[in-house]
Amino acid sequence: MKYLKNKTKIVATMGPSTANRATMKQMVEAGLNVFRINFSHGTHEDHLKSIKLIREIDDELGLHAGILADLQGPKIRIGEIEGGSMSLEPGETLQFTTEKCIGTKEQIWINYGAFPKDVTPGETILLDDGKIKLEIIETDGEKRVKAKVIFGDVLSSRKGVNLPNTALSLPCLTEKDKVDLEFALKHEVPWIGLSFVRRAEDIIELREIIEKSGKSSRIIAKIEKPEAVENLDAIIAETDGVMVARGDLGVEIPLQDVPLVQKEIVRKARNAGKPAIIATQMMESMIDNYAPTRAEVNDVANAVLDGADAVMLSGETSVGKYPVEVIRTMYKIILRMEKFDGIYYPTIESEPMPDRFVSDVICKNAAELTKATQAKGIVTMTFSGYTAFKASSFRPNGYIFVFTANPKILEMLSLIWGVKGFYYNKFVSTDHTIDDVKAILKEREYTQPGDYIIHIASMPIARKGMSNMLRISHIK
Repeated sequence: MKYLKNKTKIVATMGPSTANRATMKQMVEAGLNVFRINFSHGTHEDHLKSIKLIREIDDELGLHAGILADLQGPKIRIGEIEGGSMSLEPGETLQFTTEKCIGTKEQIWINYGAFPKDVTPGETILLDDGKIKLEIIETDGEKRVKAKVIFGDVLSSRKGVNLPNTALSLPCLTEKDKVDLEFALKHEVPWIGLSFVRRAEDIIELREIIEKSGKSSRIIAKIEKPEAVENLDAIIAETDGVMVARGDLGVEIPLQDVPLVQKEIVRKARNAGKPAIIATQMMESMIDNYAPTRAEVNDVANAVLDGADAVMLSGETSVGKYPVEVIRTMYKIILRMEKFDGIYYPTIESEPMPDRFVSDVICKNAAELTKATQAKGIVTMTFSGYTAFKASSFRPNGYIFVFTANPKILEMLSLIWGVKGFYYNKFVSTDHTIDDVKAILKEREYTQPGDYIIHIASMPIARKGMSNMLRISHIK
């Protein structure tokens, strides 16, 4: 197929609306780069079917679509309600219990066993993404909590619970998460999303499990708790990427703070050379409508202008009526924004890593040469993918063409801004490899006669060491 032109990547969530080969293929052809598998829903059988279909479509189209396995995390929910829903009015009191029951106006079940121990009077309970607000009156410290309704609404079964003022004793990785993680690692999923991250230690715990399994999956830390915002620098230092999960984040912190927090997360992630995904409600009206609102168009556009690596769709593709059209629309918005010169060559406030000093300086200068020569892009030969991450962080006005003998990283690289990945294992000599790469790019119409490209490589090239060479090539 004709290659996709977007540098800012599109992530889309799998679900009933997309669980068939024809739709998935159309999504990829419309601009999708990464499939998100949400372990909050579906069975392992469902997810395995999706993974197999993704890789079949990759083989057919000659692509390497990424896969993000999103762990559910310690999501707090209420239980079933008699009749499916009930109305809560301001001033009413409601009792929460950790003993399983069918909910009524008197009491409802909450799936968080330590809830009575962790909360204190005066703290806030938010239900259904903040639509209902309660204040805790009293707790027995064991099984029951009584709260007063401040803002009421209709409450349906199994809605989510947020506790923005409470220090939770829940582990970041639940037993369900560990089972889901084992499944994802078994099937070589390149990205693992960790929900409700609070501190760097959460990332370290997950990484230890991945490393003990002998796998190389990368970690996306989902920023959706106030503690994560407070510990952002330490989390970014440990993780491989971040997601601005605005659904829970917008409930847990003041709504008006979310736009600035989003910009700060993206800026710090880019400085660290790590991808940032903007998620939640980006095109939500397209769950039911053929076209987005103007505000949604601006939201996607501003994520691109902020410098995000990727924008993500949730319900729009998992349960929406127009999963292909929403990707097509998002793709058009991204391409228009990427014509704006202001998104390229931002100021990067990072220090080169001591053990990567030469590679980091090479990547920085490659971006500067791209600007000076108006080159079509940067070619990097990598085995780990490090130079792809680093070169991308400088946001050159051109693609980062990654040629690698390590096929395991090709799906992973599909999330990184501006990256186009190719499997390549013919490292004979520097001159031969550079000529071969130029021929491949020209054949696939990424370049044409008269173009310049910038090469990053290691010398001698056959050793596949750390990058230490920079070269400008002219396409004849």
